[in-house]
Amino acid sequence: MGDEGFFGSGSVTWRVHVEPILWVAGLRAMYLQSLHPRVMRGTYQNSALFDTGKAWNRFLRTAQFVNVRTFGTKPEARRAAERVRTIHAKLRGFDPQTATAFRLDEPEYLQWVHCAEIGSYAEIAKRAGVFDDDDQVDRYIDENRNSAELVGLDRERVPDSAAQLEEYFASMRPRLQLTGDALRAVLASFRPPMPRRIAALRLGVPFVTTLALNSLPAWARRMYAIPVLPGTDAVVTGQLRALRVATRAISPGPLDKRIADARQAAHEMASGTFRSALRA
Repeated sequence: MGDEGFFGSGSVTWRVHVEPILWVAGLRAMYLQSLHPRVMRGTYQNSALFDTGKAWNRFLRTAQFVNVRTFGTKPEARRAAERVRTIHAKLRGFDPQTATAFRLDEPEYLQWVHCAEIGSYAEIAKRAGVFDDDDQVDRYIDENRNSAELVGLDRERVPDSAAQLEEYFASMRPRLQLTGDALRAVLASFRPPMPRRIAALRLGVPFVTTLALNSLPAWARRMYAIPVLPGTDAVVTGQLRALRVATRAISPGPLDKRIADARQAAHEMASGTFRSALRA
């Protein structure tokens, strides 16, 4: 456990990723990723996204990969990333509009998924009050080029600041659209399958999913036909700050202890010995 992985105790990433508020960011990332037609189509055609019997386990596997990638040792993170790359290399999607097949691990699609994920984590953390200043936001985005490299991207082509990330999203907007599959994914997220032992958490799902949707940039909300009303952003920011305070009870204690717990959990996930209360 002396190996601090690809981030380490001096990173902004470790401080950010022990915040439970990032569950909102994970949903936001999914909604943003879904606006890329081929990413959404490939996901739908190759995953259990809409299989209520399997979607929960898939969700947990994704969360565990992010945790191992972030808090695991370098060998643990590399092995986890290699498994993901091996799976993606075998997957193909079919685009009925062009009658062509495509690989899911094309750099364009991997880049979109990465930027939507890291951009969502950065945005939610910033608005919830996790960062001290904008420099920390840029450090976080820059540090997570390590994450992009692990899944096979060229780190020199990955945005390393909030400004570069905004430029990237602006360049991608002409390629985005709301598909039927994306809309189905959003509707399914309001009633996710959950193990019986935590079924009571479903009561809070509509609030969290609505919060994630309303935290999207204005252009993305318009694509989802969500009204962009004056004052909405201020209300959402206030809700995120209040939710961060409320959810800190899930992960109490000083920062060092929360990081140590996250590192131990990542080690157990990597070794297959992890036991979560969220598992069915």
